[in-house]
Amino acid sequence: MLIASIVVLAVGTYTMRLSGVLLRDRLELSDRLQRLLPMAATTLLAALALTATLMEGAAFAGLARPAGVAVGALLAWRRAPFVVVVLAAALTAALLRLAGLP
Repeated sequence: MLIASIVVLAVGTYTMRLSGVLLRDRLELSDRLQRLLPMAATTLLAALALTATLMEGAAFAGLARPAGVAVGALLAWRRAPFVVVVLAAALTAALLRLAGLP
């Protein structure tokens, strides 16, 4: 079942990418839509990151995970090395969980 799912997803992904190449010259998008498409992709990525940060399954993930992500985001914004960002975020979440926060 797992292999079949992987194959179906791979074929679907390949088909979507191929359709973009094949339909590029046939499909005319308005200037407004061409300006909105990059923002839509950014919005979708931000929503996915926010959901992964705040939710664990169908429930709230607790305060430790968002705090760790916030520390990591702050360090990334300050252009800290990637290893420092990841370690500081993980350490923040681990220490808060050790202190009893969910």
